[in-house]
Amino acid sequence: MNAFFCYINFSQYFYIHQKLNMTEIDLEAENKAIAKEYKELLRISYQNLTDEDKKLIRKAFDVAVEAHSDQRRKSGEAYIFHPIAVAKIVASQIGLGSTAIAAALLHDVVEDTDITISDIEKMFNPKIAKIVEGLTKIPKVKNDQEISLQAENFRKMLLTLNDDVRVILIKIADRLHNMQTMDGMADYKQAKIASETLYIYAPLAHRLGLYNIKSQLEDLGLKYTEPDVYADIVSKIKETKEEQDAYIKSISDVLSKSMTEEGIDFIIKGRPKSIYSIRRKMKAQGVSFDEVYDKFALRIIYKSNLHDEKFLAWKIYSVVTDHYRPSPSRLRDWISSPKSTGYEALHITAMGPMGRWVEIQVRSERMDEIAEKGYAAHYKYKNGATEENSLEIWLNQLKEALENANNNAVDFVEDFKLNLYAKEIYVFTPKGEIKSLPKGATSLDFAFSIHSEIGVKTRGTKVNGKLVPLNHVLNSGDQVEIITSVNQKPTLQWLDYVTTSRAKNKIKNVLNENVKKIGEDGKEILARKLRHLKINLNESTVNELVNYFKLQTSLDLFYRVGIGAIENQQLRDYANQKNNTLVNFFKKTIKRNPNVNEERINANEITKKFDLLVFGVEQNKLDYKLSPCCNPIPGDNVFGFITINEGIKVHKTDCPNAISMQSNFAYRIIPARWIDSSQEDFKAIIKITGMDVLGLTNELTKVISNQMHVNIQSISLSSEAGIFNGQVTVVVQNNTILKKLMENIKKVDGIDKVTRVYNN
Repeated sequence: MNAFFCYINFSQYFYIHQKLNMTEIDLEAENKAIAKEYKELLRISYQNLTDEDKKLIRKAFDVAVEAHSDQRRKSGEAYIFHPIAVAKIVASQIGLGSTAIAAALLHDVVEDTDITISDIEKMFNPKIAKIVEGLTKIPKVKNDQEISLQAENFRKMLLTLNDDVRVILIKIADRLHNMQTMDGMADYKQAKIASETLYIYAPLAHRLGLYNIKSQLEDLGLKYTEPDVYADIVSKIKETKEEQDAYIKSISDVLSKSMTEEGIDFIIKGRPKSIYSIRRKMKAQGVSFDEVYDKFALRIIYKSNLHDEKFLAWKIYSVVTDHYRPSPSRLRDWISSPKSTGYEALHITAMGPMGRWVEIQVRSERMDEIAEKGYAAHYKYKNGATEENSLEIWLNQLKEALENANNNAVDFVEDFKLNLYAKEIYVFTPKGEIKSLPKGATSLDFAFSIHSEIGVKTRGTKVNGKLVPLNHVLNSGDQVEIITSVNQKPTLQWLDYVTTSRAKNKIKNVLNENVKKIGEDGKEILARKLRHLKINLNESTVNELVNYFKLQTSLDLFYRVGIGAIENQQLRDYANQKNNTLVNFFKKTIKRNPNVNEERINANEITKKFDLLVFGVEQNKLDYKLSPCCNPIPGDNVFGFITINEGIKVHKTDCPNAISMQSNFAYRIIPARWIDSSQEDFKAIIKITGMDVLGLTNELTKVISNQMHVNIQSISLSSEAGIFNGQVTVVVQNNTILKKLMENIKKVDGIDKVTRVYNN
């Protein structure tokens, strides 16, 4: 590398550094650090690039350095480190080429400096300018549109899939680096950004086949949304690392010896389960860290030409099963039937030493690169196409999900997100062809997956030779036959029969002409009727009405008004309820006369009981409801969510809905904490399983009522074939008492597991 690439002209840096009282030594050290990062980018990206590509990257770097010369990140470091880091992720972890690397270096210059999109186009080319434009956030909107600002940002980002998928890929890289470098931010900002990441960016990375990046985003998301849980799992992983490494090595040694004897060229890697995956399994199965047995996996990566890949994969399967007994029900063959993301591998779950299950992933080098880098690698191997052409092929597959972008922003994003994380099932056509669908798909979804014209003409469906309803949920292995009729037309009810975006959008498109015409009339009628009720028809009102009438979209609302399905009295009821909205709520609570009920909580009032909630920095006592979706009780980490019609609802910080609320409505979140009050009791539900030992019921009631003096509100006990199952609803003052109660129950002879149930 010649000196031209190692030393960079940072003349503008001297001015800004002098303002910051930085010494020349500091400046020189920073310049060297920037040069080092840039050289690392070149090392990563130059492997397959032409001289023209290299000149393009160099020019983009020079422009970015000059544009960001007077800017610093909140950590204090020069801003240019950020675009370089994003470009490195784009090059190394996603595998994109010079156009994307240049755009990554320039991704913030339009938003943060005086450089315009036109300037980018003149300095580079229309393609780079288009990508940078897609990476630039939408302008700030008016306050009455704040409710959908974040969703609108998401929609704009997703719609760039119609232009160039590299916009999304660079945006994911940008988000990954931001997540890696936000330790210095305020807690509430960390929680908001992390929630957005878990809500949309991690699922999007998953759908794009970027599994490595997806895992990093999920782990970092957990770090900032549930920091205590994250730290606890990390600590326990470190504690057990030595033991797990030894366990993995014992299996690796056995398999390596046999595969070497078979002449297979391979490497074996140990792969720990991601922190987020461990947490998800603990929650889903109600188990502790120690009870998650597949916290690690082995990955066998073998060399092969394309012709022999499948043969060698099953040869390795044979070697594995010669030594360890496999679980047939947990075999996953994604080589014969790759995932819709392009992922290919053979997953074997086998019983390893000491009676512990271990997952073994078998991939060729080609499969491994696809799994790490997603579609960029997938199409590189598939047809050797250029970066642009290969991504265009995949882009065509996703465009159908974006055809109906006329819904309100929140609806659009929710609809798109539904299919990002969906697990897949595999079903067969009458001719034996295999089709992949998201789990939960119906027979009508299948019809639309074959062809939209078949979908809209579907009169009936048969599954495994038996006539079934259109909303019949399919399972893997089903064979599906579609019965069509030229006279058949979709109805509005069909939207309730399907789950996939493709089917929903096709149905909506067919219904659209008639529904849209009625909807346009309905919108005018609604505006007129609301004026009589002294309510303006704006986006906020429409969102409230859609929620009030439990509808899906604004078009559903206007259509129902147009056909007269929503009557005048229903609108009057809405108007009356609207009087108890957010504004009035605050008038009655936060802004009420302090002499009436509002009082400040004194710090010396707080005791170890923590039985009552207070809100905000000033610790106001406000009216609230405990949300039934997660049933929080005193001692749980919680937050308040200001609803439109029901005041404050309190959720646990790990509530299933917390991520969505933090992501879309962060400005309606208020901090909450428990303080002392001996006046309230709270209901909690405990699930108990174990062996049906004689006298077990009597022992349980003794522990709950006699030892702990806890009131039992209801109890349901059953036993079958020696297994005991019970559900007990108890009334406790706080979480500390509940935890102690559960610990004591677990000590009872025969009890295997005690977990808290969060949903009725």
